[in-house]
Amino acid sequence: MDKILVSDLCVRGLIGIEPAEREQPQNIIINITAYASTRPAALSDDITAAVNYAEMAEQVRRHVEAGHPRLVERLAEEIAGILLTQFPVNKVRVRVEKPDALPHARAVGVEIVRRRKKGGSFLTSSPQM
Repeated sequence: MDKILVSDLCVRGLIGIEPAEREQPQNIIINITAYASTRPAALSDDITAAVNYAEMAEQVRRHVEAGHPRLVERLAEEIAGILLTQFPVNKVRVRVEKPDALPHARAVGVEIVRRRKKGGSFLTSSPQM
């Protein structure tokens, strides 16, 4: 299966459990790997046959800026749901990181993998990575 990548998307949003984290937006780094066939787009050279990564990034950006989850786990799950329900992809890997959350770490975060089920909904976990 082919991969569509959005790497190091930096969005500012409110996230965290500490009161100070709920007052000012902070940088959130998002990495997306969406799995779908790129062959139709490659053969036709037509954007309408492609998974539009610019639109994926824009929908994720709008969601992060509008939402206020406390946990990166919650945000990753919400992003996976958007991608699997709004785009023609079969599986997604979503990584959400908060830079500078810990004094001696570049970032903290989570990475999840979710799959589309038959009928358009998605699984809440994926046993195979």
